Amino acid sequence: MTNLIPIFPLSIIVYPGEQLNLHIFEPRYRQLINECFAAKKPFGIPSVINDKINEMGTLVQVKEISQVYEDGKMDIKTEGLQVFRMLEIINELPDKLYSGAIVNYPDNNEKGNRILMNGIVKGIKELHKLLNIEKKFVKPDEELWSYDVAHHAGMSLQEEYELLELLHELQRQEYLKRHLTKVIPVLAEMEMLKEKVKLNGHFKNLKGLD
Repeated sequence: MTNLIPIFPLSIIVYPGEQLNLHIFEPRYRQLINECFAAKKPFGIPSVINDKINEMGTLVQVKEISQVYEDGKMDIKTEGLQVFRMLEIINELPDKLYSGAIVNYPDNNEKGNRILMNGIVKGIKELHKLLNIEKKFVKPDEELWSYDVAHHAGMSLQEEYELLELLHELQRQEYLKRHLTKVIPVLAEMEMLKEKVKLNGHFKNLKGLD
């Protein structure tokens, strides 16, 4: 399936199922949001990295316009629907301030490995413990899949985009597993180093060699 959608390029990665709140202030995107909300039509958020619009993005639906300010700016709530690939950007649309894109929707295999996913969730919780942060997932652990946890795994914007490019759940799980396997030992070593530094200068009760 190929169609033309309005686009709102942003320097973020949005995943299917994600609940995303946005503050809209530019006139062209205020027009886009008002029209999409009135017509109950989705729009696309292609990912911008290093000032470049990438071909992959996520179709999102405006769920609610939470607040409209006196100057026309607004706060909205959206939900990610599905991944798209841009085939062509249409910079000027008739009577529109915003741009559009011709896109298609690649097949996205959602079947993953539950045991592998459980290990990823455990790894992310270990990561958060090392970072001394607390985050709650929106679903029970046994219902979480890669899209639900990707923003919690401490990845860079580029890494999050690479995950978006993967169209099989098992591939996304393997990507997350490799990432966690790489970063957790580094953080654990840093934590040990911090503890050693804290001990420096304190009295130590050490047993001598017999």
